[in-house]
Amino acid sequence: MKILLLGEYSNMHATLADGFRKLGHEVTVASNGDFWKNYPRDVDLARREGKLGGLQLMAKVYAQLPRWRGFDVVQLINPMFLELKAERLFPIYRYLRRHNRRIFLGAFGMDYYWVHVCTYDKPLRYSDFNIGSDVRTDPDAIKEQRDWLGTPKERLNRLIAQTADGIIANLYEYWRCYHPAFPEKTVYIPSPISPSSPSSPSSPSSPIKLFLGISKARSTYKGTDIMLRAARDLQQKYPDRLTLQIAEGLPFAQYQQLMDGSDVILDQLYSYTPSMNSLLAMSKGIVVVGGGEPECYDILNETELRPIINVLPHYDSVYHELEQLILHPERLPLLKQQSIDFVRKHHDTLKVARQYLDFYTRKG
Repeated sequence: MKILLLGEYSNMHATLADGFRKLGHEVTVASNGDFWKNYPRDVDLARREGKLGGLQLMAKVYAQLPRWRGFDVVQLINPMFLELKAERLFPIYRYLRRHNRRIFLGAFGMDYYWVHVCTYDKPLRYSDFNIGSDVRTDPDAIKEQRDWLGTPKERLNRLIAQTADGIIANLYEYWRCYHPAFPEKTVYIPSPISPSSPSSPSSPSSPIKLFLGISKARSTYKGTDIMLRAARDLQQKYPDRLTLQIAEGLPFAQYQQLMDGSDVILDQLYSYTPSMNSLLAMSKGIVVVGGGEPECYDILNETELRPIINVLPHYDSVYHELEQLILHPERLPLLKQQSIDFVRKHHDTLKVARQYLDFYTRKG
């Protein structure tokens, strides 16, 4: 197949491309590298700041369009698949739809269906937009609601979802929000992780090495502020048993170097399912404290492995679960090994790439 992957989130498309190429397919990744994270791509679509940056990106995209024809598959990372206003993306999407065989939409992150369903229908016990029946009112949640509800972004998302050949979700949560509206063409496929895991996990450190990555602009929205507070309080209580490494706003290569050698990572307080970041850590034998609800195992038909220490979205839950690890470090070797086994079993890049190819073919 000839495949075009447009846009990037958390190394998703770059990793998927690697799997496709190893299976003999021709792949082009065109993206901005997910901003400062600077993930690899074939066509660089990074945008400079300001209005001039937008005009330059528009010119670059329109120069590329003739090369974005004749693909068997075009996959969009998000309805906002380029760093342009939604109004600018309508004609580009229609061009891609007209000149390529199949279009697939990634349900991999922030979009209209995620915002709308979590705000109004609330099928999840908690999410980026609700805690139980209560709608979250932190500034980031409100900003995303204003951005996606009743706006050109909503109209673009609806158009793409309705006209795409298929919709692929990489988290249970995103699948849960799209499937009711598009049951015939929405599928869950696990996130791809390159096979870089050690043959056996490292022995737990003494003190335990705890890692936390921070996206400063979205700390409250993602619950990082709560996790950081619990970690610092425990570090103060157990100074000889716990060290804390914080990474903030780093390129991916440097971020990964800081993560290496950690025992435990805190990630995604409001998630049901491990993110790409969590899965990368798990592949290295690092134990995740974060999103690991029963639904994330059920959708994989996983009945044995339980490597993730699931926490509820509040300080007391994070503090309690992390303290139990500090007090019982003998739990870590099994959790480390299960983390490696879980990623190998469900998220190996080649296995995931084959699932994508199967879905592409079925929708052909």
